[in-house]
Amino acid sequence: MITLRNLTLRRGVKVVLDSASVTLNPGEKIGLVGRNGAGKSSLFALLAGRLGADAGDFEIPPRWRMGEVVQSMPETEDPATEFVLQGDTPLVEAQAELAAAEAADDGEAMAHAHMALEEAGAFDARARAQTLLLGLGFKRDQLDAPVNSFSGGWRMRLQLARALMCPADLMLLDEPTNHLDLDALVWLEGWLQRYNGTLLIISHDREFLDAITQVTLHLDEAKLTRYGGNYSTFEEMRAERMSQQTAAFAKQQDRIAHLQRFIDRFKAKASKAKQAQSRVKALDRMERLAPVLTASDFNFEFREPLSLPNPMIAMSNVVCGYKAANEDGSDKPIVHDINRTVLAGQRIGILGANGQGKSTVVKTISRAQPALGGTLTEGKGLAIGYFAQQEMDLLHADDTPLQHMVRLARTVGPEGREQELRDFLGQFRFVGAMVNQQVGTLSGGEKARLVLASLVWQRPNLLLLDEPTNHLDLTTREALSMALNEFEGTVMLVSHDRALLREVCDEFWLVADGVVKPFDGDLDDYQRWLLERSREAARALSAKPAAAAPPAAPPPAPVAAPKAAKSTKAPGARPPTPASTSRDDRKAGAQARAKLADQTRPLRNELLQVDKRMERLASEKAEFESQLARPGLAGEQFAEIGRNLAHVQAELAMLEERWLDLHSRIDAITAEG
Repeated sequence: MITLRNLTLRRGVKVVLDSASVTLNPGEKIGLVGRNGAGKSSLFALLAGRLGADAGDFEIPPRWRMGEVVQSMPETEDPATEFVLQGDTPLVEAQAELAAAEAADDGEAMAHAHMALEEAGAFDARARAQTLLLGLGFKRDQLDAPVNSFSGGWRMRLQLARALMCPADLMLLDEPTNHLDLDALVWLEGWLQRYNGTLLIISHDREFLDAITQVTLHLDEAKLTRYGGNYSTFEEMRAERMSQQTAAFAKQQDRIAHLQRFIDRFKAKASKAKQAQSRVKALDRMERLAPVLTASDFNFEFREPLSLPNPMIAMSNVVCGYKAANEDGSDKPIVHDINRTVLAGQRIGILGANGQGKSTVVKTISRAQPALGGTLTEGKGLAIGYFAQQEMDLLHADDTPLQHMVRLARTVGPEGREQELRDFLGQFRFVGAMVNQQVGTLSGGEKARLVLASLVWQRPNLLLLDEPTNHLDLTTREALSMALNEFEGTVMLVSHDRALLREVCDEFWLVADGVVKPFDGDLDDYQRWLLERSREAARALSAKPAAAAPPAAPPPAPVAAPKAAKSTKAPGARPPTPASTSRDDRKAGAQARAKLADQTRPLRNELLQVDKRMERLASEKAEFESQLARPGLAGEQFAEIGRNLAHVQAELAMLEERWLDLHSRIDAITAEG
């Protein structure tokens, strides 16, 4: 287990943890929550060994293997699959051990290294790595693409896949959903639900936390408080605790006031002096309760639009995509024949997997890129407020929030005096000296609030929001949800935050297979649709029609026996033989079968290894289960056996998937052959 006892942690002059104590048990899935800047990432750095405690004790099992998403962008030409495989530290260690043994020509060491490779699952490691990549949204033709060929968001997905590849006892995930679309998020949610180690996760996605965690660790005012339950349960329990603390504090204040009034009234009276003195002592002995201090609630609202054209936008046969990079090249259409109308007051959620064209459609509507075809008609007085995924990257690092707003008011409008802009920034928590702090030194959440302030100032009547919540904490997300619900204009929202989609949107568009169409259902229906779509793809891969296979060659026709008539052939002539065409057919059939055997041999060999490994794991599973059934096990023994059983079950589940995949591929090759 992980134990913190009276631990103090400082970052510069800021106290991140002040005499914090908490215990985390093996196998627990814990959500670490707190406002932006509270010190959640610093606590992760402490657990990972990058920071040391300033005071107190900190214990973590020394044999635990740790997995963590590295936040730096990888710069390498390694293929994507190889990059992810490097995250499997037992496999990498076994490969290095084998290389050293071969270099030393040490037979015993080589045998030991081969055993380590087998234990690390080397035979199916590549398949496991590619399963992770496909689950996180990569296409098959990207599996071996160089890491440097991917954009920043996709490289962070590679870092996530690399972390998931590590067979870790403790996994630390800091905002793992920031660069995922809804499809990949649902897949990751399922993967983490099956993960059997200890998980500590920082996330501002309420539904994600509710689906995965059973414990919530709240970091507030440099203190750690443990709550049993997911995020929704934590909110209820914390509200109840704060209510009780507020009531207790108020009751104590009444008691203090009553004692003080008695003391003030009778301290000068000789007959009451003794009683007054006892009240003074009671007041001194009283353990004072602190008032309940919480971070001030953040809220804002979009200003009333100057006009509400209806319809806002009408699209007729619109084609969205990218213009050719040069005159000789051709345009790259992504979404075709969009025939949709956007009306005043609509709340539209745009669904679809990464790469299907959601952002491309939004960019086309926002005028950020031109349509490749068709007609896009805007209503008179249309004012668009566009929040792009890369919007924070467009902020000038040397600017201050005040300078940014002054430039916005001057170039985009509406105009405003400096004091008015200062007051306006204060609504978004830019108060005091923060209005003159360089943007480059702001946190991700503070930059996102500055972009939101820019949108609100422009007074739009159509909001186009492309993943606006990536760097917002839960408080700010809730404020955004409330502001969008009260906004009188139209909202078009692309987001992987299901809570925001549920609370804001009353209809959905689905961008898939090159078209935009209305989605008849809610987010639960969409998740079921995704699951069924993935099942259909798997069935299409594994169940090719039997008719596609070439018909079996008929047996050669029997040669008729010669009649009893006198032969006209010379004595010694050879008896009749089958036709040369039959002989050629048999030869061709044998060659085809040999070729087919060569193509499927590696797959069949791997299938044999998988079968053997599954048999061994089934025996190990039965043994661990029988050990758990024995009476009198100590707590540590029970936990260790439970962890071993969990690892075996997880590997069995992966091997079963690989077994099915191998059979499907063999069947497909056989059918094509």
